[in-house]
Amino acid sequence: MMKKTTLFSLLVPAALLVGCHERSAVNGLTVEMLDCPLGVAAEHPRLSWRIESALPATVQTGYRILVSTDPGDLETGENLIWDSGDVPSDRSVLVPYEGPELESRRDYYWKVRVATNHGDTLWSEPSRWSMALLDDSDWQARWIGYDSCLNRTDTLGVFSRLAARYLRKEFDAGRDIAQARLYISGLGLYECYLNGCRVGEDVLAPTATDYTKTVCYNVYDVTDLLDEGVNTIGVILGNGRFFSMRTVTYTIPFTQVTIPGVRNYGYPKLLAQLEITDSEGNRTVVASDESWKLTTDGPIVANNEYDGETYDARLEMPGWSRNGYDDSSWRDARSVAAPEGRLTAQANPNIRVMDTVEPVSIAALNDSTWIVDMGQNMVGWLAVELEGRKDRPVRLRFAETLQDDGNLYVDNLRGAKATDLYTPAEDGTFSWTPRFTYHGFRYVEIAGAAAKPDLEKLKGEVIYDAMPTTGRFETSDSTINQVYRNAYWGLRGNYRSMPTDCPQRDERMGWLGDRAMECIGESFMFRQALLYEKWARDIRDSQLPDGMIPDLSPTYWPFYSENVTYPAAYLCVVDMLYNQYGDEKAVREHYPAMKKWIDYANERLVENDIVVKDVYGDWCMPPESPELIHSQDPARVTDGRLVGTSFFYRLLNMMARFAAVAGHEEDIPAYLEQAARVKDAYNRMFLNPETGQYANNTVSAGLLSLVQGLVPDTLKQKV
Repeated sequence: MMKKTTLFSLLVPAALLVGCHERSAVNGLTVEMLDCPLGVAAEHPRLSWRIESALPATVQTGYRILVSTDPGDLETGENLIWDSGDVPSDRSVLVPYEGPELESRRDYYWKVRVATNHGDTLWSEPSRWSMALLDDSDWQARWIGYDSCLNRTDTLGVFSRLAARYLRKEFDAGRDIAQARLYISGLGLYECYLNGCRVGEDVLAPTATDYTKTVCYNVYDVTDLLDEGVNTIGVILGNGRFFSMRTVTYTIPFTQVTIPGVRNYGYPKLLAQLEITDSEGNRTVVASDESWKLTTDGPIVANNEYDGETYDARLEMPGWSRNGYDDSSWRDARSVAAPEGRLTAQANPNIRVMDTVEPVSIAALNDSTWIVDMGQNMVGWLAVELEGRKDRPVRLRFAETLQDDGNLYVDNLRGAKATDLYTPAEDGTFSWTPRFTYHGFRYVEIAGAAAKPDLEKLKGEVIYDAMPTTGRFETSDSTINQVYRNAYWGLRGNYRSMPTDCPQRDERMGWLGDRAMECIGESFMFRQALLYEKWARDIRDSQLPDGMIPDLSPTYWPFYSENVTYPAAYLCVVDMLYNQYGDEKAVREHYPAMKKWIDYANERLVENDIVVKDVYGDWCMPPESPELIHSQDPARVTDGRLVGTSFFYRLLNMMARFAAVAGHEEDIPAYLEQAARVKDAYNRMFLNPETGQYANNTVSAGLLSLVQGLVPDTLKQKV
């Protein structure tokens, strides 16, 4: 299996190996699939590398890894933390560090020597990683904030509204600064500034989780942002998924389940620890505590991922994150209860602005309202430079399509307002982008500007979890190419710390069902492994004590129903990580929870080897008329028992493979024996061997039977 999944033979023409004096080279060193990551929490970080060779059929035959705390020691070979020795192996992906226990905060340097079948022995250039804060005792910071509404417009209601919270602290960094690292978590979302300069390029950070189970913090090197002596740190807290976006109830279509609004975890809060090390190794710690100042009277007077952001430039506080700002009118921050979840360094990259879109046209609806066409359905926001009038709000509304009269079509947004509002402090030009919201849109209605917007001064910023695009697809058929482009944009638009169902309406949840198959196709387009590793942990966090797995995760809607097909995504994601990325750790880590779910399904959902409970069936097959979402024609509807049982058969075979990888060979016979019984029961119940038809002969019934491996060999062609 490992020969199938490693990356040991990336072949490139010799002319592309610029500056390479060897026939081959070792490049692309990563730790936990990241380039020189800060804040690694894994006890045994996994190391990967890539061979580039001008020679055909180059294969790695062995490796040797060196790790030290000083890059100079890698050259001399002295004072090494770990020397793997010469290991005969073709493995070059996710090789675990097996040296002594690693220390909190510490930087580690490493390089690898590779032997190939052509006789080359090649050393890579050194790379590095740093460890996270590995123990609770490493934290001096306390969670701070204010556990109540503070502005008269704040409300936790059907349309929740809460102003952003601004926090600041002046401190003395000392002299001869050698290194400074910031460990920070702001819930729901944060932006951090040092001496007026923004820290990092991440947006909508940190990654979204079920905060009763897991809370993530980020690590930044901020050495270059500090001055000797007095400095100022400032943080803005947005609401994100922490402070509920909605309290209105929502009934899941075609079920009896009503969701009592989006979960609310509390008011925004901050945990921040800045560690400054001088040239002699002395450490100064600036930690969040009650000495920080807090206000909600800043310009972001409301922010909600469904409804948009409201910004009042008249409330701007120039210099609030710099030295000398007068914060005497600000409150003292309060020490607040920590979230229930386990605090851990974030392993997956945050969301970033990953692309831009230039608008293609603008049309006037009236003297003060214009419709901007981006030419492409996208997810993110519109960065604007507009003419405004003092005290006159400028409104930006977002939608995916237009009505026949040229106005926005917003019915598909349901209750989402999808509206940003900016109030200028003076006449003239202003530039602005929101911080704590995002939209799914092609069209933007701009109302209230003092002059027609200039297309060249509008830019769509596309946001999603930072990941490289690793594959592309093109044919001679323009229709097929457009289908691929639609998928590419649709997938990018639904990466929001989890793979979501939609980016525009009042939902945007991590539904499991879609990804049972989709995660595999995505892996050929994007390097999305770290996002899916994170999501698999979300799903495990959401599992109930009896083994039940929800239909979406994180469970911002705590929706659990009795079916196989949606929870199946949990196992399918782990299978994808193993097959596509060689991630054995994912199988070992999740095996107990996956086994627990199989046991739950056998007890609650399976009778006589047939899955008898299913909520969704074939869900959204093409209906008989365009105004319908779900078909009412029994001839089009596939039996839910067939759908669920076909998936369960596949999952049992998966579990047999997982058991081998996870070192639980004793479980393999039971899984294979049950799979054989399920296959037999399935064909006895649904297959007509004379006609080659399954159940009522829908396309889904036949395809699922084939793709899940349930059709007897002698009947495959007939089916």
